[in-house]
Amino acid sequence: MHTVKEAAQITGLTEHAVRFYTDKGLVPSVQRNQNNIRLFDEESINWLHGVRCLKQSGMTIEVIKIYIGLCLEGDSTLPQRSELIMKHKEAALIKLEEAKRHIAHLEQKTALYQDILEHGAPDTTNPRNWAEIQHMHADVFYSPAVRKA
Repeated sequence: MHTVKEAAQITGLTEHAVRFYTDKGLVPSVQRNQNNIRLFDEESINWLHGVRCLKQSGMTIEVIKIYIGLCLEGDSTLPQRSELIMKHKEAALIKLEEAKRHIAHLEQKTALYQDILEHGAPDTTNPRNWAEIQHMHADVFYSPAVRKA
């Protein structure tokens, strides 16, 4: 049997995470001694590894809890678990595409700042300056007050 500290060392989790996952019911085989101290056997360590893996994929605690419940029901839930993982993957791919759009936007902003810093181009990044430069960027959204100025 392993203590929280040992379980953390074995799994690469923090002691806080081990306690948190246990308190959330994500380690169904955890045991407690007469002093109510958590004790982890090999099965409990395996649950912690599984939770860590799912958490690293970005899965929420709530969904991990559903996944664990399905695991506890046995092999008959393989289709549901597979569907849950596929949906999680689809959501992650959507987030990845969004992150790619963010990076592309930030690359444009970085290039703009470089142009401002290196070539003395007008500072179009500061909304305070937009009234003076709006004629340069008619395609950019400006508030009605700025457009009238």
